[in-house]
Amino acid sequence: MITRRRLLGTVGVGASALALGAASTGRLLAASGPLTFASWGGTTQDAQAAAWADPFQEATGIEVLQDGPTDYGKLKAMVESGNAVWDVVDVEGDYAFQAAQMGLLEPIDYSIVKKENLDPRFSFDHGVGSFYYSFVLGYNKDAFGDKAPETWADLFDTTKFPGKRTFWKWSSPGVLEVALLADGVSADQLYPLDLDRAFAKLDTIKQDILWWGSGAESQQLLVSGEAPIGSFWNGRIYAIQQSGMDNIGISWNQNLALADILVVPKGTKNKDAAMKFLALASSPEGQAAFANATAYAPINTAAVPLLDKGMLPLMPFEHTETQITPDMQYWAENRDAIGERWYAWQVK
Repeated sequence: MITRRRLLGTVGVGASALALGAASTGRLLAASGPLTFASWGGTTQDAQAAAWADPFQEATGIEVLQDGPTDYGKLKAMVESGNAVWDVVDVEGDYAFQAAQMGLLEPIDYSIVKKENLDPRFSFDHGVGSFYYSFVLGYNKDAFGDKAPETWADLFDTTKFPGKRTFWKWSSPGVLEVALLADGVSADQLYPLDLDRAFAKLDTIKQDILWWGSGAESQQLLVSGEAPIGSFWNGRIYAIQQSGMDNIGISWNQNLALADILVVPKGTKNKDAAMKFLALASSPEGQAAFANATAYAPINTAAVPLLDKGMLPLMPFEHTETQITPDMQYWAENRDAIGERWYAWQVK
């Protein structure tokens, strides 16, 4: 079990390095006041606080306040009003690219944040990868006996695998891609998304879909058997299995690799401190501490040797043979239009 003390020990080297870097600017950083970190809450934010916020506070003397959940409308309003009270925010990858296009984010100071080993899929001029995860096929073995679903097509096969199925309810990369893959579209032909075909495929099981809006909700649906099969974040499957339940299965076939990204709202009064925070959060030590606690993969490749060996098979980077990385630029450009159609379809 990963304890808060163990997490702090894991990031000790990174914290010490940051302390040395911060020494010359300690007065400037301290004068900036508390730094506010906003994320999604729950066990994920708890792990971020232990892996990043606590050692940052210890190294710099700057208090890190926790807030959330992340709200894109609130972030936009903060920036437009000139009152950005969030200093570092964990957002979905496609939104990070869209927010940058909208002029809502500060550029990342890569003279402070070390870029060399950051996965280029998940870090760019205005954002640094927080962690990367996969949408995987999860299932309750009690519901299907000896039959084990393996593909996204199985998720849509209500004859072979009867019962409710569950998907992420929000408009973002994941569900539409899964529908197209289940319908036979090859991974290299996913984009631009054929929305008509994707929604037609979803129509075939719409009456059997139960939507989850949070990781905890997805776990409840799966464990209870209310929805014995669905699309889940890999870390949530790991958490269930860690609780001692051995009846939950996982298929990594065509897993969809996505990332949360850390961004700095434009106009923050704590920009220097925010960049120092990002430096620690994206460091090998900070990334390894978070990954060891959650089974979400590090975006810093230099963190891999620091991972617990038993965690490696649970990480998305160990399942890349058929892994698919959704097109974040496509989603950034089409996020609003897709969202409008998505939510209208859900309520029909």
